Amino acid sequence: MTKLATPDAYGVLTEPATLTAQRLLPGPIERCWAYLTDSELRRQWLAAGKMEMKVGAPFEFVWRNDELNDPPSQRPAGFDAEHRMASRITELDPPRKIVFTWGTGGGDVSFELEPKGSQVLLTVIHRRLPDRATMLKVSAGWHMHLDILVARASGQEPAPFWDGWARLREEYDRRLPA
Repeated sequence: MTKLATPDAYGVLTEPATLTAQRLLPGPIERCWAYLTDSELRRQWLAAGKMEMKVGAPFEFVWRNDELNDPPSQRPAGFDAEHRMASRITELDPPRKIVFTWGTGGGDVSFELEPKGSQVLLTVIHRRLPDRATMLKVSAGWHMHLDILVARASGQEPAPFWDGWARLREEYDRRLPA
């Protein structure tokens, strides 16, 4: 385990336009894989969207962050109740790794799973972030989404998404280079 995998750990820039974040999840690996690939489970912490488990397969992420906690926290100005993004699977090694495109011009994201005893280390790598403003939004977003995943996978109630996102965006603004 690395210090990136501690509870509530901050993502770090591992290259100038690459964010890496880690979390430890309760195993087994197949259960964690389902949280990454099954639309209904993924909807509970990130975004819905059915995936055909095949390299080259297109899919659509559908975010409804207001639904990640009840009652929902206050959504910041400039964000809609629903956001959709077209993606495509570019690499697949079940149940250990999936890589997909991140919209148009948003780089790609990989989810990698590695068993660690009764837990599983999830490493998320978001590559080719186009600018600092996007980096701040994405960093806070991944941080909160991963915290919610840990809570859901552990049978706990997650913290309010938008409240945490707003606080974390400010923190990442201080942490990440200008």
